[in-house]
Amino acid sequence: MTGAYRLNRRTALHLAAGVAATGPLLVAIGRRPHAQTLDKMSIQTDWRAQAEHGGYYQAIATGLYRKAGIECDVRQGGPSLNISQLLMAGRVDMTMSGSFEAFTFVRENAPFFTIASIFQKDPQVLIGYPDTGFDSFEKLKGRPILIGAGGRVTYWPYLRKKYGLSDSQLRPYNYSLAPFLADKELIQQGFLSSEPYPITQALGRPPSVLLIADSGYQPYQNTIAISRRMVEEKKDLVQRFVDATLEGWAQYLKGGPAIEAANAMIKQANPEQTDDRIAYAIKVLNERGIVMSGDALQGGIGAMTDQRWKEFYDSMVAVGVLPPGLDVARTHTLEFVNKGIGKS
Repeated sequence: MTGAYRLNRRTALHLAAGVAATGPLLVAIGRRPHAQTLDKMSIQTDWRAQAEHGGYYQAIATGLYRKAGIECDVRQGGPSLNISQLLMAGRVDMTMSGSFEAFTFVRENAPFFTIASIFQKDPQVLIGYPDTGFDSFEKLKGRPILIGAGGRVTYWPYLRKKYGLSDSQLRPYNYSLAPFLADKELIQQGFLSSEPYPITQALGRPPSVLLIADSGYQPYQNTIAISRRMVEEKKDLVQRFVDATLEGWAQYLKGGPAIEAANAMIKQANPEQTDDRIAYAIKVLNERGIVMSGDALQGGIGAMTDQRWKEFYDSMVAVGVLPPGLDVARTHTLEFVNKGIGKS
């Protein structure tokens, strides 16, 4: 299986990467009251520890998993790690995934699907200089754009068709800010909670940032993928895990002293994550409704709907990104979400 349809920026760094070893972050949580052992569950994240994974660490730090009778093993992603292969090989119970992976499972008749979506909006962005008139998707026309391999087979075909863009505008993107900082005419891809922060520091002012989701491009992201067999055999355990995770996200997004322990875990696992970077990430995740918008406004954190899955699929078939004839119903189940967790 390849990651050709993977939307997530992290995996787009290594679309053809195979399985490689990485150091797991294992957090053993003590014992559940009145129980001899805790049920063990493992989840593989899509990149190194960061605020975009904060709800999982919050559920560990505050004992939400322990209260649910679970010992949670959160394993960091990183370069050269194909997390979908880890899931398919049975080396991890769940992965942080996205809509494209779910369709790839269906296309390849693999027995895995999506049980929750933490992000209602994909955090992919396009970034430009603030004083060059780049303030809408219509202004992309004729501008050179730095987009990596993953973006070229996911959101770019959608933008190209909707706004009359051309492949001749594309330039290679090597995940360095240097080319962008050296050329005011360039537009570059990024992640809402990542690249705009160091660019702001370098320029001394915020760049212009367009959230691709605002163009109508609507995949689910930061989803939880799992095997159908585990859902069939351990349904109660899966529900307990999902509920604790969603409550962890509800707490984490509120910020403040209550998330200091979770942030300490993130910084210990990934020293590149400093307090200011984490605070920035939480701020923009909230401001742009990455978690709390769309389906989550009614169904709570993690919410999904059959209609949105179908609409996204149809939009990707229309631009040739996904093949016609896939059974959309096999990409997901709504059994474990839409229970109102995190609604204010």
